[in-house]
Amino acid sequence: MRDGDPTEDLHLLEIDLTRDEARRRAEVIAALGDGWDPIAVMEGEEEAYRRLYSGLDEEQTAIYRQLVAAGVLPPREGDDHAAH
Repeated sequence: MRDGDPTEDLHLLEIDLTRDEARRRAEVIAALGDGWDPIAVMEGEEEAYRRLYSGLDEEQTAIYRQLVAAGVLPPREGDDHAAH
């Protein structure tokens, strides 16, 4: 080390991940295949969410609402009816 500068041996390294990220995304889409239907997937997720939180009893509904209010669960359209 010269002059006692502790940063003297440090080197700046820059990595641009843009190209790698684009390649990764393309590989993910290719792996999903031609039969992948994003709309059907989203509809399935909504149906699963509806089923998961349907039929809750009074105590479960109160806890569900607390979790939504606290930001633990995302608010959903119709939440005031979905948990009954």
